[in-house]
Amino acid sequence: MKHLAFYLNVLLLAAVMASCNRNGKSIVTPVSSGRPYEVLVVADDKCWNSPDSALYHVLDTDVPGLPQSERSFRISRVRPSHFDRVMRIFRNIIVVDIQDIYTQTKFKYARNAYASPQMIMTIQSPSQKDFAEFLSKHGQIVVDFFTRAEMNRQINLLKEKHNNAISAKVDSLFDCDIWFPNELNSFKEGKDFFWASSNLNDMNFVMYSYPFTDNKTFTKQFFINKRDSVMKINIPGSEEGMYMETADSIYLEAKNISVRGDYAFEVKGLWEMKNDAMGGPFVSHVRVDRANARIIVVEAFVYNPGKLKRDIMRKLEASLYTLKLPAEKEVGEIPVDNDITEEKIETEQGQNEEN
Repeated sequence: MKHLAFYLNVLLLAAVMASCNRNGKSIVTPVSSGRPYEVLVVADDKCWNSPDSALYHVLDTDVPGLPQSERSFRISRVRPSHFDRVMRIFRNIIVVDIQDIYTQTKFKYARNAYASPQMIMTIQSPSQKDFAEFLSKHGQIVVDFFTRAEMNRQINLLKEKHNNAISAKVDSLFDCDIWFPNELNSFKEGKDFFWASSNLNDMNFVMYSYPFTDNKTFTKQFFINKRDSVMKINIPGSEEGMYMETADSIYLEAKNISVRGDYAFEVKGLWEMKNDAMGGPFVSHVRVDRANARIIVVEAFVYNPGKLKRDIMRKLEASLYTLKLPAEKEVGEIPVDNDITEEKIETEQGQNEEN
């Protein structure tokens, strides 16, 4: 009887998986297709081939903070009539819906509608002119939307599988937690300093701390001075007189962001090795550990000469959002502010309109 019950359960499970709901959609959501940072645009010829090609130019912008030109996304386009079952399982989709039934241009989005993980943005507009004008003002929202979606996917992957050795080291040295890819397997410790690197030295993670004195900490110049002093001591070159430093500050982009509902100072720029022909991009998060009156800096940097760096840099950048300060460890899991909500889209859209 036990064997019979087991086989009946297997048959029942198979029947459920093969069945459809009332909308004709399979209960089992298929895995989405496409590569990270690849976007499928559903738009007719009139829109896509228009003189301004507004959406294409938005998606085709450069990724900030990289030493060479790299586009934000790989872009594919399909006509609405060809948007069939195969195309609908793409991981990132933008549907352009231009009809005179609409009174203004608006965004809306759906998550995991036909596949998982998946994000679909629909842009509704009354005319091609309004559509182009809207994107000229709010195009960055589209870029940020899908960049966040991809980073959230990477964070979910890290939650399931990350380098436990790095997490243990960070916990013992700083009483913090962070998730980084398993490829980082070489470590170096210093005073209030930690460096992890891959065997090829292409992927790197740095963490350091120092006392919090005043808000001058959150300026470009203070950041450069502090970073250069820390890196000079802890990341020397192959010969005497060689050490890491921040490249020309004109390439530096700094802004205030929110991580886990708290303030953070984000800096993106280029690093170089003093007296040596080495360099690459970096991104840093500067955060305040109020409980211990100190600043915690987490940084990802890449050394990958002659090769594209966008995907590897964004993969490491996603890890910075997983940092938990001591107080955050105690309260357990906190949603990462990098997540996407309709309220965030509407807020950012409103802020852009005011600006």
